[in-house]
Amino acid sequence: MNNMKSAVLLVTIGTPASYSVGDVRRYLSRFLNDPYVINIPWLWRKLLVNLIIVPFRAPKSAEKYQKIWTKDGFPLYVYLKIVRDQLAERIGSDADVWYAMSYASPDIEEVFMKMENEGYQQITVVPLFPNYANSTTGSICDSVNKALKLWKREPQLNFVNSYYDHPLFLDAWVDRIKRYAPEHYDHILFSFHGLPLSHLPQKRQVDRGVTEEKPDYADYEGVCYYFTKLIAERLGLKEKQYSVAFQSRMSKRWLRPFTDQKLISLAVKKQKVLVVPLSFVADCLETTLELGEEYKEIFLAHGGEEYQLVDSLNDSPKWLDALEKIVDLT
Repeated sequence: MNNMKSAVLLVTIGTPASYSVGDVRRYLSRFLNDPYVINIPWLWRKLLVNLIIVPFRAPKSAEKYQKIWTKDGFPLYVYLKIVRDQLAERIGSDADVWYAMSYASPDIEEVFMKMENEGYQQITVVPLFPNYANSTTGSICDSVNKALKLWKREPQLNFVNSYYDHPLFLDAWVDRIKRYAPEHYDHILFSFHGLPLSHLPQKRQVDRGVTEEKPDYADYEGVCYYFTKLIAERLGLKEKQYSVAFQSRMSKRWLRPFTDQKLISLAVKKQKVLVVPLSFVADCLETTLELGEEYKEIFLAHGGEEYQLVDSLNDSPKWLDALEKIVDLT
């Protein structure tokens, strides 16, 4: 960092204030009404989200949040605070470290209001999503730009679009995976959060597969395969030993192959499977519950021999090593 008064802002998607149906409903409404998340005309989105999706989804989601809620709160939020504190300790006086959430408090707008009062001249924004998607990092970028327009004097902004290929970040994942003895398993499945096909370029290929060339950072599907390739190379895996799939779909018109269907195909072969959630740097519903319980039940019910989920990076020292370097942009 240089001599300007600097700050680092870590941003994640957020969490309901509690697992009560009311708090979950408010969170889902704010999340799903974001045009970056559901990109259909405003009126149709309001009707779909507020009259159909949220009323029916909130009670079921509240039950899911309750299952993994800890005494300190939702794991995603707990690890966000821990990582903020540990990064602040590492950076020391070079910069102050803040955190914000896209759809919960403290949100980006209120944090930037406080930052303006503090007189920061340089801000580095790090969305806690290793690879870019318009519905996550793109939405955060839009919110940051809107917040900065309210400043009387804008600071120098460093915005980290992606960091999936940062060597230390890859090292953090490789170290995490090796702790689970990957050589013990017949197959390693790298699972990424899915996206609606409407979020992808019109000319996308039907089956992308592993690519040798580094894709554009905004090519979510291509990056998922390339990211996996980089991890697999460091683990010494052959192509037949691993595959990529996409989870958390809301309809059939989402990125394929679907993680649950891929697991079924592996289960009928009586495979031992290790599942790696590369989309996530902290455990949440999609890791602990969806991959850790729901998909495990599906896999075992179809004859799978052994199923193991790798924990997210959470607050691992190697993840902090990587993050410290990722924010050091000047």
